[in-house]
Amino acid sequence: MPRTRKPKLAVWKFALCDGCQLSLLDCEDDLLAVASEVDIANFPEASRAVVRGPYDLSLVEGSITTPHDAARIQQVRRVSKVLVTIGACATAGGIQALRNFQDVNEFVSIVYATPAYINTLDHSTPIADHVHVDFELRGCPINKFQLVEVISAFLQGRKPNTPSHSVCMECKQRGTVCVMVAHRTPCLGPVTHAGCGALCPAYNRGCYGCYGPQEMPNTSALSAWWQQLGATEADIVRTFRGFNAYAEPFRQESDAHDAK
Repeated sequence: MPRTRKPKLAVWKFALCDGCQLSLLDCEDDLLAVASEVDIANFPEASRAVVRGPYDLSLVEGSITTPHDAARIQQVRRVSKVLVTIGACATAGGIQALRNFQDVNEFVSIVYATPAYINTLDHSTPIADHVHVDFELRGCPINKFQLVEVISAFLQGRKPNTPSHSVCMECKQRGTVCVMVAHRTPCLGPVTHAGCGALCPAYNRGCYGCYGPQEMPNTSALSAWWQQLGATEADIVRTFRGFNAYAEPFRQESDAHDAK
């Protein structure tokens, strides 16, 4: 049966750089097609207008870093039928999750002239640590075509068709020579979700893990391979503590080598 109204789409921001919202705007013609099928009720990067909920689909970017945001995400969940997190900040705590490995109060005292004015949590955490999430779309920033696929899947009532394989498969698809084999360059590609098109290896650089851990990544085997290439314990810790440092497989691996 035809829909009697357009689904309401809301985009919410927490602690982040807004890069994933900009990825949605970068969809250009595809965004126009999406916009014709939904009622964009809340989108901070695109409009100041806000339509009251409830919302059929909420896209959430950013991590939870303050008590205020920890309470606000609960409200967003209550008014959202489907909640999708987008980007490394929302799915893994983001680059700001590096604070989780140190004393955040020390950082605050160094950065801010009046630390007493800062009300922050000890950890930067993903949205799923606070509320139920229906689907996670990884990336720093996200792949705009994957985002369109997620929205299209929602409109059609099906599961999003996003890749579960690693960046290594993307290297093979574009004919890129393996940087670890050819140049002995440490690379996170074997344990990282596809989505970037293997951009960094195409320029003879190791993958930085922007799209987070793939399904069932063998991080310990990769670390052992890096050590054969000459990587130190500190090198391994630093490599895993990047955009997705607090994603569980990456965090566990970096902790294991940090303890040594």
